Amino acid sequence: MRINAYVYCIEKMDECIKVFKALSNTKRLKIIWLLTNIDEKVCVSEIVEVLNEYQYNVSRHLKILKEANLISEVGDGKWVYYNLTPITSEFRHLVQEAIKAMPTKQMEKEINKCKSLLAQRDN
Repeated sequence: MRINAYVYCIEKMDECIKVFKALSNTKRLKIIWLLTNIDEKVCVSEIVEVLNEYQYNVSRHLKILKEANLISEVGDGKWVYYNLTPITSEFRHLVQEAIKAMPTKQMEKEINKCKSLLAQRDN
């Protein structure tokens, strides 16, 4: 029984390490911050435009965030949209709250650009 508890603790620690590593990059943190504060699914091209980043880099960042189980993708025809994965642990809840508490002042330009793009999508 002790071995199973040890393995469980190691697996949980690995999960935490993956999350922290994924969020240690400014662009990935901005992507998660946007998804948290916009509360809407977004596609790669929208993230590319909002962050003024190359498509290849955004795709790579999304892959890392997905591997850390922070985001998931949903296909809709030829489009793939990304959104936050549901929070299933106290750790993820605390991480999400910490991200929400980050100052919005530094992200005003990105928020406005993202909201503008999402408004255009509906038209």
